[in-house]
Amino acid sequence: MAYSTEQDTFELGGRAFRSRLLVGTGKYATFPLMKEALETSGTEIVTVAVRRVNLDRSSESLLDYVDPNRYLVLPNTAGCYTEEEAVRTAYLAREAGLSNWIKLEVIGDEKTLFPDTVALLSATKTLVKEGFVVLPYTNDDPIMARKLEDAGAAAVMPLGAPIGSGMGLQNPSNIRIIMETVSVPVIVDAGVGTASDAAVAMELGCDAVLMNTGIAGAKDPVAMAEAMRLAVLAGRIASKAGRIPRKLHASASSPLEGISR
Repeated sequence: MAYSTEQDTFELGGRAFRSRLLVGTGKYATFPLMKEALETSGTEIVTVAVRRVNLDRSSESLLDYVDPNRYLVLPNTAGCYTEEEAVRTAYLAREAGLSNWIKLEVIGDEKTLFPDTVALLSATKTLVKEGFVVLPYTNDDPIMARKLEDAGAAAVMPLGAPIGSGMGLQNPSNIRIIMETVSVPVIVDAGVGTASDAAVAMELGCDAVLMNTGIAGAKDPVAMAEAMRLAVLAGRIASKAGRIPRKLHASASSPLEGISR
């Protein structure tokens, strides 16, 4: 039976989505370019950095180019270095009418942008109690992933590599262990540089991939958006199909029985 995105949806925060590619809105040269890349990617979930957007709409804003009837707008707390900052930013996003969904980031180090997981866990607990659908950006630690799920996170979003690095998945084994550890969706977030990185994440069995720089920073963001869309789809189909096992030695494609020598 042919693969169908209509049937192979994934559940997130009580909603079903066909696209398994989540896309950010930062770093594009222009807002129209961003809009075209989003459309080409086929995404249904678009992240918006609350602290970097004009919420009062007094002047041109990227929100003018993101159709809320087409996309789920997912505010994020990018740029927050403390639990208090992140929680306050989430409240601001909800009060501004963006969403009660939040991609929760609490950065612990300015150079690497690795998350402060202690503050992240505490902020997750606070925001879940306040009725938010919390999607925390975390490291690739299965223990922390389980704690975030226990705290009520709607998904866990482990990094593949440092934000914006384009290095691809550096520790696929930990990602696989995380998928065995939690029952909520696992969304690889950060580090995807090209289509093969996205395909690898999906081939591992991840539920989705989130990226920004990999598309926005490409020489042709619209073309890369198309490549990422196809890569996520190909990786998902391959994961469902089941790859052959790896072997040290060759195995003939055609049976050798009956071949005269």
